Amino acid sequence: MSHSYDDLKGKTVAELREIAAGLDHEAVKGYTQLNKDHLLVALCKALGIEAHEHHHHLVGVDTAGIKARIRELKKKRDAALAAKNHDELRGILRRIHDLKRGIRRATV
Repeated sequence: MSHSYDDLKGKTVAELREIAAGLDHEAVKGYTQLNKDHLLVALCKALGIEAHEHHHHLVGVDTAGIKARIRELKKKRDAALAAKNHDELRGILRRIHDLKRGIRRATV
């Protein structure tokens, strides 16, 4: 049976140990003593699966442009801090927060 990282990650420790019991590989030796995180890595190694999740960016999101805007806003933030202009600072921090969330939402 073919497994993927996401498939294995969604299984319980008992289910992962059942899979490990059917494998004869050095990586899963002592599988009964491993916790889920270590068992997941060992199973991926034994099955030849990449042991991490891939995050794909959506097409049409200009992350470099967004990050450039964040850098500009951080300069304005520092100036607002130095001038002790709290009203302006609050707006700048909100815009930085919104841009960062936009990048995170665009990642699948």
